[in-house]
Amino acid sequence: MTDLVDAYIDANQQRFIEELKQFMRFPSVSAQQARDKDTRACAAWLMSHFRKLGLEAQLIDIGGQPIVRAGTKGTTSRRVLIYGHYDVQPEDPLGEWKTPPFEPTIRDGILYGRGATDDKGQLFAHVKAVESLLQTEGKLPCEVLFLLEGEEESGGDALPRYVTQAREELTCDAVIISDSTMYDADTPAITNGLRGILAFEFTVKGPDSDVHSGAYGGAVANPAMVLAQILAACVAPDGRILIPHFYDAVAPLEDWEREDFRRLAFNDEALTRELNVPRLHGEAGYETLERLWSRPTFEVNGIFGGYQGQRSKTIIPASATAKISARLVPHQDPAKTRDLIFKHLHAVCPDTVRLEISEFGMSPPVLFDVSTPVIRAAEEALRKGFGHEAVFIRCGGSIPVVSTFVEQLGCPVVLMGFGLDSDHPHGPNEHFSLDSFCRGTKAAGHLLRTI
Repeated sequence: MTDLVDAYIDANQQRFIEELKQFMRFPSVSAQQARDKDTRACAAWLMSHFRKLGLEAQLIDIGGQPIVRAGTKGTTSRRVLIYGHYDVQPEDPLGEWKTPPFEPTIRDGILYGRGATDDKGQLFAHVKAVESLLQTEGKLPCEVLFLLEGEEESGGDALPRYVTQAREELTCDAVIISDSTMYDADTPAITNGLRGILAFEFTVKGPDSDVHSGAYGGAVANPAMVLAQILAACVAPDGRILIPHFYDAVAPLEDWEREDFRRLAFNDEALTRELNVPRLHGEAGYETLERLWSRPTFEVNGIFGGYQGQRSKTIIPASATAKISARLVPHQDPAKTRDLIFKHLHAVCPDTVRLEISEFGMSPPVLFDVSTPVIRAAEEALRKGFGHEAVFIRCGGSIPVVSTFVEQLGCPVVLMGFGLDSDHPHGPNEHFSLDSFCRGTKAAGHLLRTI
């Protein structure tokens, strides 16, 4: 990117921020049907904005929330697809916000509001990079196609269906995604691995209804107690998962990646303070970053059953339920892992109760080759945009659409985030550094020139 483009980004930064605030004012909460009108209005605003920049734009409606598709030709035949999502998480709990979630507010160079970092602020950096190149150089150095969905936060399947249906016309040289994080405020990062996920719940059922614990206690199994025993048979106190063959397919870290993790000098004490826990906990024999990024987990997301009110109610509950998510790593297959887990649950469940299991969904883990030219171009773009060398990190979370792009388009995917884990995505007072927004815009422009 020339100095002229950098200068354009600096000169127009205040306008960019005001436009981002307009974008954030739409309460595009895809999980809430009452917000459907707002979500669709947000999509229409994006389409209009793209058209003002000179891009061809349309809304793709194949059920669910519309997909915003916009693009323009470049001076070369290279083609880049930029993905993002314009929907956001619900604002609850509203009482914990310091300022209204859908009235973006700036404090000390930080933009607060729902969607600031996840994902409106990050995707808008790419939009403004395209504008900056068009305004200063007249044309883009490569063809750009934006594909922005409106139901990422609610698990919708419109985008995967569309990518599958239109994969021939979506063929590209790379997919660029900024829906992840930097390593810290000064260190840009490329995420080269994502954990997969398997989500389900299981219910232990006993008597047809809650019964008196004095009249029946000692004669029937307590579903809540059995549930606890089953969970204890799944994970040891030291964090190791006890399900037979669970670790068989787990790919060990490469030596270079383990060394890179250590060079990041992760601060365990800082994380302990941030979370306000007595100490960290995890699978024995691994450092914290290894546990977070490259080891699988079996987590209880919620557990309930029996009396939940005030004081005492002496019953044996009729049932108890646990909601579970298992994070998977290369090369664990979600379906095979599901079968292992479900088989184990049935094996450890006693015949004094009934066991019911409901599956919610799954997504495979992904791991990218960091030696590809596209990844190297992203490294250089981040260095120029942020003024610091980029590092390679993994993400403990899952981005299901990434596996869709890999499977359907067969091209490299670059995950270059501009936010931070501490930006409170999904939580109250979500925020995004305006300095990162500016530098991320510059990095996005550099990438389009070098990809």
